[in-house]
Amino acid sequence: MKSCSTIIHLVWKKFNAIEIYSLHVDCKVTSRYAHTVITSRVVNRANESKEALFEVELPKSAFITNFSMTIDGETYPGIIKEKKSAQDQYDAAVSRGQSAGLVKSTGRKLEQFRVSVSVAAAAKVNFELTYEELLKRKLGKYELLIKVKPKQLVKHFQIDTHIFEPQGISALETESTFITNELNNALTKVQNETKAHISFKPTIDQQRKTPGLDDTLLDGDFLIRYDVKRSETAGDIQIVNGYFVHYFAPSQMPAFPKNVVFVIDTSGSMGGKKIRQTKEAMKKILEDLNPEDYFSLVLFSGTVRLWTSSLLQATEENVERAKRHVETISAGGTTDINGALQKAIHSLDKDTTAELLPDQSISMIILLTDGQPTTGETSIDRIQRNIREANEGKYFLYCLGFGFDVSYTFLEKMALENGGVARRIYEDSDAALQLQGFYQEVAMPILKEIEMKYPDNAVLEVTQNNFKLLFDGSEIVVAGKLGNDHASELTLKEEANIREKEQVFQHQKYIFGNFIERLWAYLTIQQLLEKSASADGEQRENLEAQVLNISLKFGFVTPLTSMVVTKPDAQEVANKPTEAGKSEQIPQSFLIRLGGQTLDHLGYPPLHMFQLANILLKL
Repeated sequence: MKSCSTIIHLVWKKFNAIEIYSLHVDCKVTSRYAHTVITSRVVNRANESKEALFEVELPKSAFITNFSMTIDGETYPGIIKEKKSAQDQYDAAVSRGQSAGLVKSTGRKLEQFRVSVSVAAAAKVNFELTYEELLKRKLGKYELLIKVKPKQLVKHFQIDTHIFEPQGISALETESTFITNELNNALTKVQNETKAHISFKPTIDQQRKTPGLDDTLLDGDFLIRYDVKRSETAGDIQIVNGYFVHYFAPSQMPAFPKNVVFVIDTSGSMGGKKIRQTKEAMKKILEDLNPEDYFSLVLFSGTVRLWTSSLLQATEENVERAKRHVETISAGGTTDINGALQKAIHSLDKDTTAELLPDQSISMIILLTDGQPTTGETSIDRIQRNIREANEGKYFLYCLGFGFDVSYTFLEKMALENGGVARRIYEDSDAALQLQGFYQEVAMPILKEIEMKYPDNAVLEVTQNNFKLLFDGSEIVVAGKLGNDHASELTLKEEANIREKEQVFQHQKYIFGNFIERLWAYLTIQQLLEKSASADGEQRENLEAQVLNISLKFGFVTPLTSMVVTKPDAQEVANKPTEAGKSEQIPQSFLIRLGGQTLDHLGYPPLHMFQLANILLKL
């Protein structure tokens, strides 16, 4: 299971004499916030016009902030604007069949940015794409995954990654699927207490796969994984120019016992490879249960079958019994999601009332399904209401959608309303590993009912600061603005690591503008979008209005904004795909049109540092 990713996929297709003579990836990661600029320079060596195609794969969770093309000295920049204001252009382009434009989904974590342009004979084009992302800690690591595929030898090829973590870097590793002994000489890694620089700069001869030919070795994944030092009980707080970010990830804490009900779809559509992979994953997950955990299985198709009348402790004997039962599972019939989840909730209610489950344990339901409800209660709205009312917030619900026939929007809203998350499981050869990987993320709950509390009037517009659960290997992130009386000396309830950072961000080499303010905006947008996924009517409209305002202010391309990019000869349009699937997409358009545009540049005030923190942890 891969941890949090910043993913860059560099693809250049060589159209006849179009030559990439420079390709540079510059990634700066400052306190987990990644700012990536991809610059590519091409030249048309032919004596006639040719088409150049620029493709980059970036994370679905990243926000594009800028794109421009410079053709023979003239720059065609991008403008980020409200999507509705560009809708007429969007509809007109679609009506002309121009739907295969700039962005499409290309995998589990990726979306592809793609633009082509006609290049005159002997002319040069410079492409530049910028995007930003807050790295999310999973299974104890942050990860940048750079997918390299230039499709030709590049005279000046370079990947530069600068990491600056004021807490200190505790672990750093690189990995690649394509680096040979020769290419290994092109990789350098320099690290000190708080900074790291990873550079990959192969010469043309080092890139060459076959002597005398133009084929390239650069085809695969380039990964950087790291973690930071953590010594303070209350976490780490960093402040720049009136904004703060607070990271909290305690280490070496014991896990709470879990009570887990696995609710597994065995309907006809799960037949064949899906059910085999599910059985393979379930047997491994059962082996990974801790001995103090309790568990049960609910299997459902048109009928709902509870394996045992009560949850069983995960002893070696009970785990083996469960594995034998899993091996007997076969697929067939219809899909009663409502009945299955009601049965799981009732089972936990019964055992909780009878005091059969451990004190201070965490109860959760993990649903795996690949389709729509087809029997019993089939109304999605009523199922969501039924589960919400039956659960009453007692148990965490995690919904895994297998493949693309399932309604992801349905599962996501139901999970969010019940304290969990949804995840799509892709129908690939590693589907069993995807299931196991998700379980590993939620396998070790170490804190519950966490509140990050700050002094009254000291902070404003704070992002989410109440959390139901924290899992081992993950991290809580809170950001906000500082109030008018922030300069006063604040007493710390728990000692947070602030005092030594008064001058730490003065090294501008590692800073990209007001990065904590932009981190706050990024985190606020992501959390508002998550809230809107489970909201309806006026509440949803208000949440989306807030997302739109922040997106426009900070220049982020989000599901509520569009990027309009000028181009000298054509118009293209594409929607940003959502995890919900094609039928449930919220269009995020990138429009290319004739006419010059200018991109507003954000101003960055000087740094201003001071102290803050008063944290209350309700354990």
